[in-house]
Amino acid sequence: MAAEPAAVGSGQRRAAEPGAAGGLRTPVSGRCGYFVERKKRFCKMIPAQGRRFCGEHGDQEEENDRKRIPCPLDPKHTVYEDQLQKHLKKCNSREKPKPAYFVQDINAGLKDATEILDEQQLPISSLSREELEDLIRKLKKASNGIKPILKDQKLSHQALQEALNDPKNGESALKHLKQQASILGNMEKLQLLGPGRCFIEFGAGRGKLSHWVDIALQDAADVHFLLVERATTRFKVDGKHRKRDYIFERLQVDIQNLCLNKVPILKKEKLPVVGIGKHLCGAATDLALRCLVESYATQYDERNEDPSPKRFKSDKTDLAFNNSADERSGKNVSENWNPVAGIVIALCCHHRCQWKHYVGQEFFRTVGLGPVEFNYFQRMTSWATCGMQETITEASTIDAKSKDQSSDTEEHDQVNNRIECSSDSLQGLLTVEERKQIGRLCKLLIDQGRIKYLQQRGYNAALQYYTDSTVSLENVLLTAVPSQSSVPQPTT
Repeated sequence: MAAEPAAVGSGQRRAAEPGAAGGLRTPVSGRCGYFVERKKRFCKMIPAQGRRFCGEHGDQEEENDRKRIPCPLDPKHTVYEDQLQKHLKKCNSREKPKPAYFVQDINAGLKDATEILDEQQLPISSLSREELEDLIRKLKKASNGIKPILKDQKLSHQALQEALNDPKNGESALKHLKQQASILGNMEKLQLLGPGRCFIEFGAGRGKLSHWVDIALQDAADVHFLLVERATTRFKVDGKHRKRDYIFERLQVDIQNLCLNKVPILKKEKLPVVGIGKHLCGAATDLALRCLVESYATQYDERNEDPSPKRFKSDKTDLAFNNSADERSGKNVSENWNPVAGIVIALCCHHRCQWKHYVGQEFFRTVGLGPVEFNYFQRMTSWATCGMQETITEASTIDAKSKDQSSDTEEHDQVNNRIECSSDSLQGLLTVEERKQIGRLCKLLIDQGRIKYLQQRGYNAALQYYTDSTVSLENVLLTAVPSQSSVPQPTT
């Protein structure tokens, strides 16, 4: 049990007050006698034997003249001043040793600081009418030839049917289930659900997507899961998978610093990976793509140390791997074996993209655009999911919606989308519908750069609608599988 926070300011918390209104009149027997004014109750921590207060509030003891100070690593808790150095060595907030797979900025992309203009751009509202019109002309010219309407791939999967039909699931949970079901349906259509794979969920959060992939696989052999999440996450579903025979492992690291070649299970098993993600925000998508097709696939091919993967089965409907001894030893392995079997990522929050990480820089330059235009376009993408009218009428309810959304760690940040819209107010230069159309075009152009990036590296990549806009405004799914020249052919 965590200790109650130390005193923040004078008068906010005080020692035991038997007559305090609104809370317990006396501390619970065997518990700390410190009254927390903010919570209107006594601290529930257990003090040391013979003490009246717990360690956090020990400075309240009249006989205790030792001073407690905020921890310099995390001011949310305090420590005795004379024990500071000892505490710093074991504090949970201390910098921990970096894991073997941590390689600083391996997936960061652009190294030339002169081109990193993300923090130097003026807001769109500062543009004159002529400058804005010129920017829109550039957008339309660059988008010429790109199909504005994507293919519908709103699928489902039987693994989630019971949950989808469960009346106990509310509206919010149902929306997530529909998206997860469609992602699995698209994976199945691309023949990515099978044994002999390592599924890597980027921006995993609670790990729900991996959870459903596992259920869909029905105890398939030789399957592992890696859940990549830089933050500490509560209410994870990992506990449901701890007693299984395969790996269900979390990698707490920023995607920017993740080197898959150094992840122990991938070094040992040499399984092909499938990159997945649900609402992988902004630059995280670009980091994940570079992590898979550059840092992992390219370096895997360059390694000299026994790069003998397991061979694909000859069954065309299942691109899984044969578990025979010959194939485990690498005999008769197809030369076209690809370490990345596929990518399925639900896109989101384009307004959080950054030029320095963007994988489509080459595409932007080929259509006459650069970092300046990109920074304006990524801001304008927020127009696709909120208009000025919507922003104005809903301004008073943003706080309430923000509170509701904060309870679901897997939902993308639509509140920030609205704030972005509001901050780039154009004072009536464009109608709400015009803004939405331009926003959608900006999103499409940025995603097209990602498609070109994957195609140039030997993948058949596509964008499609995977769920209805009433379920999620961010309803575009990016998929990629190795092209025919890279797909393993059946051996005879």
